[in-house]
Amino acid sequence: MKSTPSRTIYIRRPFLAATFAVLAGSLSIAALVSGAACEPASKTVGFTGDPLVTGDPRLQVAAREQVTTGSQATNRDGVKNGAVSREDDAKIAKITARLLEMNHYAQVPINDELSPKVFDAFLDTLDPQRVFFLQTDIDTLSASYRDTIVGLTKQRGDFTAAQKMYTLLVKRAEEQTLYVDKLLKEPSSFTFTGSDTYVVNREKATRPGSATEAQALWKQRLRYEYLQEKLAKEKPADIVKTLSRRYDRSLRSLRELDSDDIFELYMNSIAHALDPHTDYFGKATAETFAISMRLSLFGIGATLRSEDGYTVIEDIKPGSPAQATKKIKAGDKIVGVAQGRVGAFVDVVDMKLNRVVEQIRGEKGSVVRLKYIPGDATDPSVREEVVIVRDEIKLEESEAKARLILQPQPDGKVLRLGVIDLPLFYQDPEKNKSCSADVALLLEKLKQEKVDGVILDLRRNGGGSLPEAIKMTGLFIKTGPVVQVRDAENNIRVNEDKNPAVAYDGPLVLLTSRNSASASEIVAGALQDYGRALVVGDSSSFGKGTVQAVYELGPIMEQNSASVADNPGQLKLTIQKFYRASGASTQLRGVEPEVVLPSIFDALKVGEKDLDNPLPWDEVESAKYTKLNAVAPYTTELTKRSGARVATDGDFRYLKDTIARVAKAQDQKTISLNEATRRKEQDEDDARIEARQKVLAARPVSKMTVYPLTLTAAMKPGLPKPLTPEQVKKGLIDGAEEDPLPTTEDKKKNKSRLPEPDVTLTEAENVLADYIALSKGSSSTPLAKQP
Repeated sequence: MKSTPSRTIYIRRPFLAATFAVLAGSLSIAALVSGAACEPASKTVGFTGDPLVTGDPRLQVAAREQVTTGSQATNRDGVKNGAVSREDDAKIAKITARLLEMNHYAQVPINDELSPKVFDAFLDTLDPQRVFFLQTDIDTLSASYRDTIVGLTKQRGDFTAAQKMYTLLVKRAEEQTLYVDKLLKEPSSFTFTGSDTYVVNREKATRPGSATEAQALWKQRLRYEYLQEKLAKEKPADIVKTLSRRYDRSLRSLRELDSDDIFELYMNSIAHALDPHTDYFGKATAETFAISMRLSLFGIGATLRSEDGYTVIEDIKPGSPAQATKKIKAGDKIVGVAQGRVGAFVDVVDMKLNRVVEQIRGEKGSVVRLKYIPGDATDPSVREEVVIVRDEIKLEESEAKARLILQPQPDGKVLRLGVIDLPLFYQDPEKNKSCSADVALLLEKLKQEKVDGVILDLRRNGGGSLPEAIKMTGLFIKTGPVVQVRDAENNIRVNEDKNPAVAYDGPLVLLTSRNSASASEIVAGALQDYGRALVVGDSSSFGKGTVQAVYELGPIMEQNSASVADNPGQLKLTIQKFYRASGASTQLRGVEPEVVLPSIFDALKVGEKDLDNPLPWDEVESAKYTKLNAVAPYTTELTKRSGARVATDGDFRYLKDTIARVAKAQDQKTISLNEATRRKEQDEDDARIEARQKVLAARPVSKMTVYPLTLTAAMKPGLPKPLTPEQVKKGLIDGAEEDPLPTTEDKKKNKSRLPEPDVTLTEAENVLADYIALSKGSSSTPLAKQP
């Protein structure tokens, strides 16, 4: 069944952080039942019209649009019924399995040879830190399902095993919560004078062999959490209250998962057995993916958080529909949501945050009504109502933006550098919106300002649209092959830039990091192959060299006489691998820069090679292209000069020390539960930070002038107002007026910290300055060295 429906091709990788993706209703089950559940409630943040935050799809399950009131029926396995019937789930599972088998690049049979891998993967999805399931639980489940789970799904659409595993997880979580409540009433359990430790990462640990061993593990975990609060100078009574609510909230959220959620998690365990970028998207998750590419959504423009069962307004976006009401404000607690001007209110107290978000978000021009408790009300029984007309909220933080930097030189001249920040290769054909067009606009503005060189910053860019990556490369070369693509039948297609127009032909530095992936690697690899740009950054980029197609399952199921009542979602399927013009794959190895700089990622496992089941590296024959040789004559000297600066620079010394400390912490399997030991470590860390803050505060004001260039500013004559020296010192590169408070603890103390300078960008500017000087035949070396 080689299906050829209309499909959209993406080459974007998942974001690295496993966070709540509640903008479109995704939820991390690991955050509910593992260490992440120990974070304060204020960390659980949702968006109704602000930046998208996505997490690892392995940890995401879709929230459903249908919100029930009162009790919700359960199926025969004890799982709450979702919006999709068991019969329709079976149809979706069988069609999805066939698509995976016949259309995936690796051409792997979907049969019981995969069952052990899928079984273990789903267990790790439910219990990643191995703190809930007993080994006896695993043995019992294994006897029934470990060798047959995939065959049952493919042949009958049966995912009973997944539901039984989830039901058992809830039972163990309930037992944990009861045990925790008992321990919290025993003050003697929370003395910290011994030499005991807690294993902070149990991903490879042995599971508890009995209930007694599980309770011992739960006790140590609770003691660890209690000590964390105590070190934060919380009072014992407040600690008990905080931890009790935390565990109750986690259990309540876990119980709210329904059969749709479990189905999506399970189908992703099958998908990820083939490679880490193949995903099944339920209806709501599919909408999240589309929003992330369109850069806009419709909502009210308020950021929400979950706090003690209430949905609390964290922030109101300026110029948003929420602000236009002049009624609701940060701190207000939403207790009810109604659709339209006369719809009935749905009670949202104790409702999952992502479900509340789904209720508030809606089509442009539609009406939503909120019932809320004013944050400043002295009587909690007070209720207010507000009517809000939804409108489009643009996610402008993912748009391309630029800066013009005027850097005084020792000879009295001023070096004019342009920096373009591109977080995503986005496109929206309906709005005629694309990143290549936006970057072309910024380049034109920078050329009008007579820049001497340009840095294209792709450090935060996780990928996006393949056509946009090709167009982006074409902005810097005349014509030629950009990327080669090979499919499962070994057919190779060369994707070329056929537009001879060049938007910018001057000195170019491409800044990459381990976060640069997919489309970023295509652009970096192509411009490196051509010798058009000097690549600077981490030792390698992410290393994702695969292409995914998003299949709409609805039309496919209709073609196969398997229609279902609701939207069956999408399948994001790896269908191709891409190769550089030179023939080398970026899979696993990424793009290695000419100038390598120290990076915190040197201490972290961040990259394709660190994911489960990645496809292997290989290569194909080189395409025919003409090298520009704009970089090679200067590479050796540029690397030498950069190395000399890095070796003596104070900021890089501090970064290297941080890398070493992080690496040591990563290797450390346990953490002490001795209070005196921990306080000593805490004091040492605080002293190190305080000393660093003094260094940053004493730093002289930079002599460079920085002009922030948004797309809007680029279309206007002249330049916008430059940043103030104080803004430059605080790293407020986009013209923000206030210094952000980076941590909850700082907010409590009303204390602001100077951010670490962007030492990587500073060195990239130095490298570009050297590149400009060398290409002009000058031996001068402008420096932006820090003490």
